[in-house]
Amino acid sequence: MSERVFDSVLVANRGEIAARILRTVRGLGLRALLVAHEIDGRTPAHDLADDVRLIFGPTPVAAFLDADQILAAAREMGAQAIHPGYGFLSENAGFARATQDAGIVWVGPSPETIDLMGDKVRARAFVGARGFPLAPSAVEDDAPETFIERARALGAPLLIKPSAGGGGKGMRIVTDMALIDEELARARSEAQRYFGDARLFVERYVERPRHIEVQVLGDAHGAVVHLFERECSLQRRFQKIVEEAPSPSLSEGERQDICAAATGIARACRYQGAGTVEFIHGTDGFYFLEMNTRLQVEHPVTEMITGLDLVAEQLRVAAGHPLSISQQDVRRNGHAIEARIYAEDPARGFAPTTGPILRLRPPTGEGVRFDTGVLEGGRVTAAFDPMLAKLIVHGQGRAVALERAKAALGELVLLGLTTNIAYLGRLLADPDVVAGRTHTGLIAEKPDLVIEAPLDPESLEALIAAAALSSPDLRRAVDAISGLHAAMGAWRN
Repeated sequence: MSERVFDSVLVANRGEIAARILRTVRGLGLRALLVAHEIDGRTPAHDLADDVRLIFGPTPVAAFLDADQILAAAREMGAQAIHPGYGFLSENAGFARATQDAGIVWVGPSPETIDLMGDKVRARAFVGARGFPLAPSAVEDDAPETFIERARALGAPLLIKPSAGGGGKGMRIVTDMALIDEELARARSEAQRYFGDARLFVERYVERPRHIEVQVLGDAHGAVVHLFERECSLQRRFQKIVEEAPSPSLSEGERQDICAAATGIARACRYQGAGTVEFIHGTDGFYFLEMNTRLQVEHPVTEMITGLDLVAEQLRVAAGHPLSISQQDVRRNGHAIEARIYAEDPARGFAPTTGPILRLRPPTGEGVRFDTGVLEGGRVTAAFDPMLAKLIVHGQGRAVALERAKAALGELVLLGLTTNIAYLGRLLADPDVVAGRTHTGLIAEKPDLVIEAPLDPESLEALIAAAALSSPDLRRAVDAISGLHAAMGAWRN
């Protein structure tokens, strides 16, 4: 395959992932370009970009979903490649195809691969036909008229999923088969609302499962490697909160088997670039869940244990070069943990919060990385996903990584709005998490973790006094000399 030389890359995204990609783009000596919506104001990504174009829409999210507008901005700025990040248009085969048709390099897998693996039903059929493990399931597309009957035959518990789904949207667990009709109707409504596609499938729900995913890289020359696995079992409503690598639950034999399955699936679909094959792991083995044809939110933990820059590899593959490493070159070093920092209030059902960033002081120290999309003085709105940043730590062992993560969360200062920082600290200190006894339902089983321990009276008084004395207006009032006393001049008694 011929090389596709480019010297400029447009990041069609925002927030921490835009800043993270732009750092690598600049580090490679390429021109860094960005599209942005005015509601974000100035962000770290703005500071890293050589050129920024505003995009518009009926809502800020709609602007980032407007493929025509983004391509027009790319042409205006002279972009020769587009990196979509994650979310928005990153798994939109139509956008990938339109980018290539415009003569711009698409940093990602082929549109055909995105089409195949993005449709959960087609992906399952593809993987199953090649002998990889699947959970018992019923697919609506196979025979819509018998779908409910086949779903009932599987028995409880069942997991309902949208065919075009992702990010946990539209997924429902059915433990009482008397409710199957009602739950299917709700899932269908959510699938239509989120994805414009109401098709469903159901699969046998694995009780207390672990969510294990494998990072893969492929190039246009047929090479595929894995970069080991990540444990993503700490989830809330199917949304990951904490991820780590490697998984503390897998034996070395299980690790080899699951990584071999992931590379086999990637090789079968002729995968190019960075992708993730996700599995559900239970007491009876593991089952294919889905493949994400993009960079994952949690990719930094893989970078921390391998020393590789996944964005650099994506750009290398997009330029037509072979991967920079072979499987035997990939080495695992230590343990890494990522905690997602959200603008949300755990005590109010994790409701999203908004407000100003009055003070931001990231943690520092050995093995600490902080990827953020906000700046001090900025403002968090309800326009986008509430994730503000990612705290990533590395240590030579899991115990060291856990202690560093808890210490870094305690050091992190983010004032102006309610966040989940304190909650994450309590979660990482939970005995089951410390022992590695995690599963996808663990957080739901521990509702008391949202409750902050009350401060003792002495600490509360000290904090109130410190806050009062930090007020410039109060300090001026305290230090001011009244007019009567000032008139006394230098008089002494």
